[in-house]
Amino acid sequence: MRFGMSVNMNIPDAPRIAKRALELLKGHEVLLENDMADRFKVPGHRLEDMDVDMMVTVGGDGTILRALQHSKAPIFGINAGDLGFLTVVSEEEMEEGIDNLVNGHYDLEERTKLQTTVGGIRMYEAMNETVVHTAHVAKIRHFQVFVDGEMAVNVRADGIVVATPTGSTCYAMSLGAPLVDPRVEALVIAPMAPFKFAARPVVVPASSRIALQVLRPKECVVVVDGQQEMLMAGNETVEFYASPDKARFVTFGKGFYARTREKLMGTLC
Repeated sequence: MRFGMSVNMNIPDAPRIAKRALELLKGHEVLLENDMADRFKVPGHRLEDMDVDMMVTVGGDGTILRALQHSKAPIFGINAGDLGFLTVVSEEEMEEGIDNLVNGHYDLEERTKLQTTVGGIRMYEAMNETVVHTAHVAKIRHFQVFVDGEMAVNVRADGIVVATPTGSTCYAMSLGAPLVDPRVEALVIAPMAPFKFAARPVVVPASSRIALQVLRPKECVVVVDGQQEMLMAGNETVEFYASPDKARFVTFGKGFYARTREKLMGTLC
């Protein structure tokens, strides 16, 4: 197999864990992203230029989200951060995980991704969510959200989150949205700090075309997976739909509910 490796060099333990992962992958070709390659004084590559069978990430969920924006390779995530909900192994599980990986003893789990366009300009695909929020602190906006042409949300709020099932365990969860099993083909629309108490998150089919407009246009910011930002004047239409491409994650049989109990339930109590 040909591997790519992306490492969050801002996490203190990540370079050490990545070095151990490289030792475990000895005998296989591994392309290193530029920052990690500079550390080892070997040629580096940009993520988008890596033609690989598998992308190994060492860091947390942000490292995975960034990799997914620049690569279509399946993801094998090694947790070097705190929560690491999207990662598949911890440092302690890494040796066994890589052994299973190189011997083909794994499954690939497909996840829905979200495509966003702002005034016709296409942004990176989101694994978790796209957020449209006010460009100024403590200034609410009046949002209207349409699902397949029918108004579904009409609210003054700090912003609107549109999330995938994977993202339902992230930002949307903090806004009171339900946890959505990633096997469910759906998208979640969640207002942020709505002025109307009755404004609640909405779950819609993944086949839906979602359009957001700002009444009395004022500046807003569109943020995709916390990785890409775009300032909008407020008179643009923001459109959302499920991407035809799927994200793929290595899994060793631990399902969504086991991961949720392990990673999140302790933080929910």
